Amino acid sequence: MSSPDGSPGAGRLASSVEVTARPAGAGAAPPAPPPDTYPVAPSGAQVELRWGDQRATVVEVGGGLREYEVGGRPVLDGYDRSAMCTGGRGQLLVPWPNRIADGRYEYDGQPMQLPLSEPVQKHAIHGLTRWASWQLTQPDPATVLAAYLLHPQPGYPFTLHCAAAYRLGPDGLTVDLAVTNRSARAAPVGLGTHPYLLVGDALVDAAQLQVPGRTRLISDRRGIPTGREDVAGTGHDFREPGPIGDLLLDTAYTDLIRDPDGRARVCLTTPDGWQLVLWSDENWPYLQVYTGDTLAVPERRRSLAVEPMTCPPNAFNCPDQPLLAPAGTVGGTWGIQAGPA
Repeated sequence: MSSPDGSPGAGRLASSVEVTARPAGAGAAPPAPPPDTYPVAPSGAQVELRWGDQRATVVEVGGGLREYEVGGRPVLDGYDRSAMCTGGRGQLLVPWPNRIADGRYEYDGQPMQLPLSEPVQKHAIHGLTRWASWQLTQPDPATVLAAYLLHPQPGYPFTLHCAAAYRLGPDGLTVDLAVTNRSARAAPVGLGTHPYLLVGDALVDAAQLQVPGRTRLISDRRGIPTGREDVAGTGHDFREPGPIGDLLLDTAYTDLIRDPDGRARVCLTTPDGWQLVLWSDENWPYLQVYTGDTLAVPERRRSLAVEPMTCPPNAFNCPDQPLLAPAGTVGGTWGIQAGPA
């Protein structure tokens, strides 16, 4: 998942993204809106991408993806320009996805305490950059680059350069995400993303789902993994398409089945025959699938979150803590395609 020695893959990707996304001068930062646009949108500056009948919007806050549509039909369950992001919709999860139990972990024998950003469960969730102001640039109408420098802070004393590139094209939406360790020592780093695939007017119960995971992580009531199991013979086996029904999913899948191009594909087919495909490359060995049962009505079970992750939940407390060497890079590419099944 990392390439501290500049080997092919994520390191090469991050280098190209970082150079392009680095601001050339003061004018590279998102401009302040003129007085007649106040109040400022809760998600900050908005940059729109267009290609053919596709349209997407990337936002300053968190460098996230607020909306994506094809042929005028929403693909993602996003949020309005006047609203604050809820449920992690379209956000980038850096420097860890999912949860860190009680916000605690050890680094080099020293205890670390992260802010408890999921107070109900008393966990640290989805990283430290979701509410930060990212710098946005647009080299062409179909591309938006986002960049952010994460500085050391209590509980996470490391410096990371974060870069994302969003592109529209004939293959739909493609997203490159890469993080480089700018610290003088190794840093624990994991990545994730949090798009919600929109079913339409129906709930996810009526959709057909295919997930290429051979294994799922078993979690306790607080969402922390306690083991794993083969999905064969269980209600969580979606290697072949099947109805979601009333199944509650907040499940991390791994041991992913990949197509000849190296991509793992999650397919969601709506009752009216519209198919949404989220793919991820080899740099994302985990996929979290979430039916939104803890969200507020009317968002509950309206869409399916499919979250590519470079590491499992609670990764900072795993025996193989994901450490990124100084000047090393971790990253990957994922995307979404949508159209008639």
